[in-house]
Amino acid sequence: MWWHPGRGSAPGYLDQCRQLTEARAEYGWLRAGSQMVQQQALRDFSQAMANFFAGTHGKPSWRKARHDEGFRIVAVKPGQVHRLGRKIGEVWIPKAGWVRFRWSRTVPKATSYRVTMDRAERWHIAFAALPEPIPAPGDGEVVGIDRGVVVSAALSTGEMLTVPRLSPARRRRFCHLQRRLARAMRGSKRRERIKLAMARLKAQEADARKDWAEKVSTDLARRFDVIRVEDLRITGMTRSAKGAVGQPGRNVRAKAGLNREIMRSGWGLLVRRLADKAPGRLERVHPAFTSQRCSACRHVATGSRESQALFRCVACGYVCNADVNAAKNIAAGHAVTARGGFRGAGPVNREPQLFASLAGT
Repeated sequence: MWWHPGRGSAPGYLDQCRQLTEARAEYGWLRAGSQMVQQQALRDFSQAMANFFAGTHGKPSWRKARHDEGFRIVAVKPGQVHRLGRKIGEVWIPKAGWVRFRWSRTVPKATSYRVTMDRAERWHIAFAALPEPIPAPGDGEVVGIDRGVVVSAALSTGEMLTVPRLSPARRRRFCHLQRRLARAMRGSKRRERIKLAMARLKAQEADARKDWAEKVSTDLARRFDVIRVEDLRITGMTRSAKGAVGQPGRNVRAKAGLNREIMRSGWGLLVRRLADKAPGRLERVHPAFTSQRCSACRHVATGSRESQALFRCVACGYVCNADVNAAKNIAAGHAVTARGGFRGAGPVNREPQLFASLAGT
């Protein structure tokens, strides 16, 4: 431990760089690596500690095997990245030389790039650049997005979008691999092969989810001027339910299954990409009673939500898909307050009984 009574503060980034220089002169295995990569690792650690003490992030943890494998290269010169063919490019990596990569899209004029390896043992290269935002159509159109589990994104226009999942055959294979993994001995080669096969299946699902989020976010940014979503606290919603052998929690397994489905639906990924592609045009609406309020007469009642898919207003008889009805309320940009009326912010304590009684008369 570095911190104890009577000792000074821990060395900062510059002091650690000086120690790195001394260590490289002493140890040949350390000198064989790129000094730029090692300095960037120290910079990342310094930034992580600064974020921790600022209270914006959690405490930095030890690096785990097969997690966040990769490195960053900065100060890239123009001649260090060039194209060899229609789908093949080449990049200069210090201490490794020229390395070819698949030219999947237009490579921007970037000054840095990151090389990473995912859990399926696939290598990726990403060039850092600030993409240009997608211009708004300028027609004043507003869309609301209701995110769910059965329907990943329901639009106020009536469109129902669902994240692609693994096929039934691949899901059966994944379950079979899970059973094999439970019987495999820890540390064995067989266990490593099974984990790699499972990682490749999950990587296929993640790739399909990312592709879906990119296409949907681009389409929405091009079609609508204003995009409104619920202001959901996804981290809190997916927090694990507490339970132990002595004091088991309530619906712990059901909560774990719901958490997995929320993560597979790509709620946060879709909103992040919308914020990147349509900056200043993404609005977050308080989610209070958006699924219980009628988008036609604005009557709020729990009984109007007959099922997961059907909404039938008990006041005016308006019938609509429950997710589309919620998306229309989100597009309106209003949330029910505790004392009646509608507003985008403020305390939300209970249903507006006064407004509900007036709307029902």
